[in-house]
Amino acid sequence: MQRRKFIQNTALAGGFTMVAPTDLFSNVLFKKFPVVRVPEGQRNFESKAIEKAIKEFSKHTDDEELAWLFNNCFPNTLDTTVTYKKVNGEPDTYVITGDIDAMWLRDSSAQVWPYMQFADEDKDLKNLIAGVINRQTSQILKDPYANAFYDDPNKRGEWTSDNTDMLPGVHERKYEIDSLCYPIRLAYNYWKTTGDTKPFDSEWVKAIKTILKTFKDQQEKDGTNPYTFTRNTTNGTDTRFLKGKGYPVKPVGLICSAFRPSDDSTVYSFLIPSNFFAVVSLNQAAEMIEELKDDKELANELRALAVEVDEAIAKYGVTEHEKYGKIYAFETDGFGNHLMMDDANVPSLLSLPYLDAIDVNDPIYQNTRDFVWSLDNPFFFKGTAAEGIGGPHVGMDMIWPMAITMRGLTSTLDSEIKECITMLKNTHGGTGFMHETFHKNDPKDFTRSWFAWANTLFGEFLWKTYQERPELLT
Repeated sequence: MQRRKFIQNTALAGGFTMVAPTDLFSNVLFKKFPVVRVPEGQRNFESKAIEKAIKEFSKHTDDEELAWLFNNCFPNTLDTTVTYKKVNGEPDTYVITGDIDAMWLRDSSAQVWPYMQFADEDKDLKNLIAGVINRQTSQILKDPYANAFYDDPNKRGEWTSDNTDMLPGVHERKYEIDSLCYPIRLAYNYWKTTGDTKPFDSEWVKAIKTILKTFKDQQEKDGTNPYTFTRNTTNGTDTRFLKGKGYPVKPVGLICSAFRPSDDSTVYSFLIPSNFFAVVSLNQAAEMIEELKDDKELANELRALAVEVDEAIAKYGVTEHEKYGKIYAFETDGFGNHLMMDDANVPSLLSLPYLDAIDVNDPIYQNTRDFVWSLDNPFFFKGTAAEGIGGPHVGMDMIWPMAITMRGLTSTLDSEIKECITMLKNTHGGTGFMHETFHKNDPKDFTRSWFAWANTLFGEFLWKTYQERPELLT
């Protein structure tokens, strides 16, 4: 969908907000730059652990602009997009994307993910993440085929007229594999980080069973698919061909995804990065079910599907490229057709090591990495301002900062990491925040001034670099 249609008044909401330094705090750290972060006292949520990290980063980073960007971007999800409360005594967190008042299963998980490493030292932050898990559980049980939900369970929005089984409270019903993987990733790592098991009650187990059933149904082994989707639109990537079913696939063990993490429709429904993600998530869910619920039968069922999908990726998701050798396809159909590209949104082929889906040194991944970060990828753009991956969602020549950030997060080379940091520092368009996209030749030509995922992800990248290679921040 064209998310830009939903842009609200970000000047007040926390995207690019010019604030006099005296309204906030002494602007000693950032003398050369305007204060654009939401004022203290007007933020949606404040975490002592995150504020401590911001101060530490700023103190030990010689680059004043990077310190300023980290101060603005890393807390942006907490500052502007979360609403935390308790429902029946349990944490409940609603997370908007920024300029769209709806909660995506994917975005909400990714937005709070960088804070996970601080959850054990900040009880309020831990509860906020638990609230996201609880809210996602209820959303999955409401409709596992929906990708985004409203806070109001009875609200009907712009996409109510879509030709699919729209329910009240559902913002959009684009079925995407990753929408069901991200909540598992968040839950698993919350459990591993905090040891807290309270969110993983009988409702959560029902959600895991629902995900398993959905994935099995989407293998199309019986030749049918319960999900269809069409939209009355002039944008071809916002709808599905062949009466909403998409192009046919051969049932080979892979899982169909009607849409990509960009919310664009797939060409071939076996979306390889998302199938990789499903393998990781199924194994994580199996471990949790076995250890927390002692349900070996369900755990074995989850693992069996993971093995089947993993084997199918190896057999049908790899193709020979005349220039790069063996690489992973972006999409396939099981009939032997492959779509050779990558998209900026995560999961992408580039992001596989970040999602723990593959070893960064895997030779096929490295070949794939070379391919996607080159002009042989039809959605790789190189201009005078920067180079990086985009996608059909916004269009040609528009680079996603998220892709540059992901390249840095998955790199093992100092020179590459430094290059990514420099590009991101030089392309915020004077706003102090990351954006959805910017034109390859002009960073001030950007989309979405308030896109929290891109901000927090960039903060994660800077914090990781500070911890592992601080010399690259000078």
